[in-house]
Amino acid sequence: MSITKQKKQTVITDFRRADADTGSPEIQIALLTTRVTELTGHLKTHQRDYSSRRGLLAMVSRRRRLLDYLKRVDPQRYLTVIRRLDIRK
Repeated sequence: MSITKQKKQTVITDFRRADADTGSPEIQIALLTTRVTELTGHLKTHQRDYSSRRGLLAMVSRRRRLLDYLKRVDPQRYLTVIRRLDIRK
């Protein structure tokens, strides 16, 4: 249910803004989106897994807050992230 170390590294390299960047909002949003996608697949087969559903809702809320922050700080970066991750808003 969690993402592998290699998958996490590829997401970080795809969305980083500088060579040493590991925690920018874009990376955090991309990692949360990856986790949300995998957990959604899990919940399609295990519909009564309420603990995981609660975790999914928490991740979606955290991603929403990060997106709101990015929209407030730099709208162009926000639009770029939304477009690249194919998140609807």
